[in-house]
Amino acid sequence: MQGTMPDKLLVNTQTKHYINDSSMSNKLIATNKEIGQPFEKNTFGQCKLQPTPGGYKPCQPTITEWTGFYEDVTLDENNGNPLLEDSMATCAIAGAPCVEITDHGQIAEVVAQNISNANEDTLAQINPLTPMSSDNAQNINLKVS
Repeated sequence: MQGTMPDKLLVNTQTKHYINDSSMSNKLIATNKEIGQPFEKNTFGQCKLQPTPGGYKPCQPTITEWTGFYEDVTLDENNGNPLLEDSMATCAIAGAPCVEITDHGQIAEVVAQNISNANEDTLAQINPLTPMSSDNAQNINLKVS
C-alpha cells in the first residue's frame, strides 16, 4: 500500500451473498467486481507515489482489478469471485497490485444449524468429552484434583 492509512472496503456489487453472518445482514461477500472507488472514505491518507513540494497528494485509489481471488466460486448476482485474505488490488496510480487486505473481518459464528449439520462421529473424535446428542451421550463425571 502506498497510502498512509487504511480504509474500509464496501461491497456495492451484490446484495444477497453473506459469509459468517448468522443474521445475513452485516457481512456481504466482497468480490473481484469491487472496482473503481469501493471504499468508505475513498482515501488512504497521503499517497507516497505522488510527492509534492509540501508533502504528498491525497491517496484516492481507483481499483482497476483484483488478483488472488477464489476462482472456484462465482456469485450469480454479479458474476464475481470472492476475495481472499491475501487478495490484492491494482490501483490506477501504482499500476501494480499494491492494495492489500489488512483485516478481513471474517470471524466464524457458530449457529444451531452448524451443530445440527455436524457429523457426530467426527466431533466425538475431535472432542470426546462433548456429547452431541442425548441418544449417544454418556454420563461423564469430572473431578478437579
